[in-house]
Amino acid sequence: MNLEKMFEMQAELDNRIIREKGLEGQDLLPGLILALQVELAECANEWRGFKFWSNDQQPRTCIINKEGETSRDYYKNPLLEEYVDCLHFILSIGNRIKYSQSNDVSQLTKNILAISGVHAFLALYHEINNFYSEHEHVRGRHIFYERIFRSFIELGDFLGFTPEQIEKAYMDKNAVNHQRQQEGY
Repeated sequence: MNLEKMFEMQAELDNRIIREKGLEGQDLLPGLILALQVELAECANEWRGFKFWSNDQQPRTCIINKEGETSRDYYKNPLLEEYVDCLHFILSIGNRIKYSQSNDVSQLTKNILAISGVHAFLALYHEINNFYSEHEHVRGRHIFYERIFRSFIELGDFLGFTPEQIEKAYMDKNAVNHQRQQEGY
């Protein structure tokens, strides 16, 4: 996964949004953190593994069309789409705190652990909350950011996504996001 390229692509999209929406000079970090939490909740909802009360706990990994046929294309995978939506906000947060310019981004995918799905989601929520609590302390926020990123990669590993799937889905969604901005989203 080419994280440097993805950070750059996200910066280009973010700068476009900031410019076109007149958001220059505003503190967007709290909104990005909340957006990440919302997208993570949407990802958990597509995963469904925490829904012990339901007989339907299968992840939403394909779309069923009106004829009852399924599409197995990963870009039509609702779980992967929500996961990648999280990645957009994680990259945006990293760019806002200038992470990609000052650290070795290749280290973010090291030390992946196999953990349960519920624990993977909860660990990521925990790290996001820690980051939010500490984001104003410039010295420590890169450490908290790295923890978010590593927990996110652990979640993707648990969900069975390959780095290639994640990168391809990110590239596709980034193009969609640019198209949405062009169309007045």
